[in-house]
Amino acid sequence: MVRGAARQRLPRTGPASRAPGPAEKPCRKRKPRTEFAVKEIMSSGGAEDDIPQAERKTVTDFCYLLDKSKQLFNGLRDLPQYGQKQWQSYFGRTFDVYTKLWKFQQQHRQVLDNRYGLKRWQIGEIASKIGQLYYHYYLRTSETSYLNEAFSFYSAIRQRSYYSQVNKEDRPELVVKKLRYYARFIVVCLLLNKMDVVKDLVKELSDEIEDYTHRFNTEDQVEWNLVLQEVAAFIEADPVMVLNDDNTIVITSNRLSETGAPLLEQGMIVGQLALADALIIGNCNNQVKFSELTIDMFRMLQALEREPMNLASQMNKPGMQESTEKPARRENPHKYLLYKPTFSQLYTFLAASFKELPANSVLLIYLSATGVFPSGRSDSEGPYDFGGVLTNSNRDIINGDAIHKRNQSYKEMHCLHPGDLYPFTRKPMFIIVDSSNSVAYKNFTNLFGQPLVCLLSPTAYPKALQDQSQRGSLFTLFLNNPLMAFLFVSGLSSMRRGLWEKCQDYLRKINRDIAQLLTHSRSIDQSFLQFFGDEFLRLLLTRFIFCSATMRMHKIFRQETRNYPESYPQLPRDETVENPHLQKHILELASILDVRNVFLENTLDDY
Repeated sequence: MVRGAARQRLPRTGPASRAPGPAEKPCRKRKPRTEFAVKEIMSSGGAEDDIPQAERKTVTDFCYLLDKSKQLFNGLRDLPQYGQKQWQSYFGRTFDVYTKLWKFQQQHRQVLDNRYGLKRWQIGEIASKIGQLYYHYYLRTSETSYLNEAFSFYSAIRQRSYYSQVNKEDRPELVVKKLRYYARFIVVCLLLNKMDVVKDLVKELSDEIEDYTHRFNTEDQVEWNLVLQEVAAFIEADPVMVLNDDNTIVITSNRLSETGAPLLEQGMIVGQLALADALIIGNCNNQVKFSELTIDMFRMLQALEREPMNLASQMNKPGMQESTEKPARRENPHKYLLYKPTFSQLYTFLAASFKELPANSVLLIYLSATGVFPSGRSDSEGPYDFGGVLTNSNRDIINGDAIHKRNQSYKEMHCLHPGDLYPFTRKPMFIIVDSSNSVAYKNFTNLFGQPLVCLLSPTAYPKALQDQSQRGSLFTLFLNNPLMAFLFVSGLSSMRRGLWEKCQDYLRKINRDIAQLLTHSRSIDQSFLQFFGDEFLRLLLTRFIFCSATMRMHKIFRQETRNYPESYPQLPRDETVENPHLQKHILELASILDVRNVFLENTLDDY
């Protein structure tokens, strides 16, 4: 990922067949730029005339493939970071060359060892670049199976100790390659929720950094120690631990599973829109991050992905006959991950996504950002008069939290106002704003009559609740892992696995009932129902209502209305977030957890 905008979107139909695997016909040869180096390498082992022609050709071909692969790999950074088509052919060619290079070094290892002096760290570097290709392929397509491919290559490097001899060479740049490999491997493991592997990798990386800084008087010691601190904070961000009977931590995944979203009942009238694109924007100060991915961004991207399928196990289950047909493709929405983008970067990505949005599709915008408040009372109350959220600038943030304009004659130029999104509401749009000024987006106007929904976080949280803002927003946690958020607001920090699973089952029942409340409501805005046909959006809506109902029943949240989430259009409160049937469910969940005392029993009597 790159600051301001992650490098993403590799071929949607994917180079799974192009990746290192089956043999392919050899590529067209050209004289490598490294011809002189080839001669020098080969002659260093003896007279060049003594080397068989076939072996000389092997080394020449290898140098060509290595040279070509580096050219193509370096060219990836010049590809456009947005759009879905410009990069496809280039990325396919890159995979083609790495396929050939990987197989070539496997088939001719002995000759390359003897005549070229191929080192194990060089093989590791090739494997590492293939892992990077798969990782960026995942970023472009959101298809989690490519994360598994990246993990396979990174894991092989570690298991086969490709980088083990690097520390014996007096070359700090080689050690840095090894450290960067560890950092990339950790990112992939975090995204796959392989926390046990992450902890092992962090320990190994810590030892490698200590050795590196001890051996070389480097200037980047502070930066590498910061990497360790960031990943340690990222691992510990969850406020609640789920424990096995032996007190080991249970790793929970929050991607959409087969039973995750409540099923639509027969006869439910909902729209047929599908979530196609998502912009996930993170610009909160002092929030835990790793590799330019804040914890809020991390949680939201997982909420917009399905669990990876093991296709091999699906095809070979006991009692099932092998089939030549491929399983049905279950696409995840495209995602752009934008870490601290400038206004112009954000608008460029937004415009590209809007342009390529397919028919009957939805664009989701998730904003996790510092609030920008209006500088004073305005004569008008238009879409630029309520402030918004901060985009990136080079200026210092006033008070570390919110920007207030000193010159009241002008608007804050680094603010994303609700009015900035108006042009894009010509197509269905689903907006989530997690900010101290989220309510600015309550003043939206639907100018084009397309489905439009904004889910807005509380603008403040009760002082009695321990401040967890650095470890991620409570609102986003509810949208990602509602049970963990419920446990946190109930004062619980750990839970046994058996009770956790019992509560998850009950929460699925609550989600089903919320779905019925929404679809049976007579006064709900039709935009909500238009989005309800998509599994991801359906789950976000039911979790939002669960979050809102929980906070409205919680004793310490009831002190101020700004502690509650809001939405545009407004939900009918008596039919959704304050429905007695839903309140009864929340009290029952609290009873299962023995925390009923933190909730009000008769909330309707207080209105």
